[in-house]
Amino acid sequence: MQPSDRLRDALTPRTQPVLVAFLTAGYPEPARFLEVLREVASVADAVEIGVPFSDPMADGVTIQRSSRAAIEHGVSLRWILDQLAKANFREGAPLLLMSYLNPLLAFGYTALAERAANVGVTGLIVPDLPYEESAELRAALASHGLALVQLVTPATSAARLEALCAASQGFVYAVTRAGITGGGAALSAETCDYLDRVKAASTLPVCAGFGVRERAQVELLGEHADGVIVGSALVEVLERGQSPAEFLKGLKGTG
Repeated sequence: MQPSDRLRDALTPRTQPVLVAFLTAGYPEPARFLEVLREVASVADAVEIGVPFSDPMADGVTIQRSSRAAIEHGVSLRWILDQLAKANFREGAPLLLMSYLNPLLAFGYTALAERAANVGVTGLIVPDLPYEESAELRAALASHGLALVQLVTPATSAARLEALCAASQGFVYAVTRAGITGGGAALSAETCDYLDRVKAASTLPVCAGFGVRERAQVELLGEHADGVIVGSALVEVLERGQSPAEFLKGLKGTG
């Protein structure tokens, strides 16, 4: 099975909404990265590993803070891949890299795709890479069966929504509101209508993200999407030294 297919299958819901968890690599303590990753992956249906970047323009203050701290502790894309090489994550929750474009360009697309596949990564999410400029990266990833996940927003036109859903692999990342990550999700009738449109346009699982913090949000979003993505709230749990597994179980209603 190709890694992108494994990701798709893991995020195809069965009895309840699936849960994608985001964590900033190496935060709050680089030495605990693999330990925290294993704990998160034991509950989540897929895990986004955030590659620290100096200018994370789509992220709110929580992830900006975690990214800056991780960089100060020497965490980089190469460091993340080296850490993953020490473990075996080919079973259980699929792993994705969530990265801005510059670190990928610096690493080199061909080398990145080969290395990522070798350490068990199933795909990438690149929020600042427009679809029209993604062909080179997409081709490099496809040569190793890796997914390039597309993001859509409430402002995405109908025609572009169709194109992005058709181009996405693994799942479609449906941003629930304009702006940056963090805060609370505005679960209005317009948000629900928007998610219904994305679902109608996609043959892949649709996961809704930006601002998910509570079980009630998961339940409501789950009526209009296949799953949810939690990021800033999980990073804050880690900052407080609390159990990420218990927090995620609470979101899933299994705690």
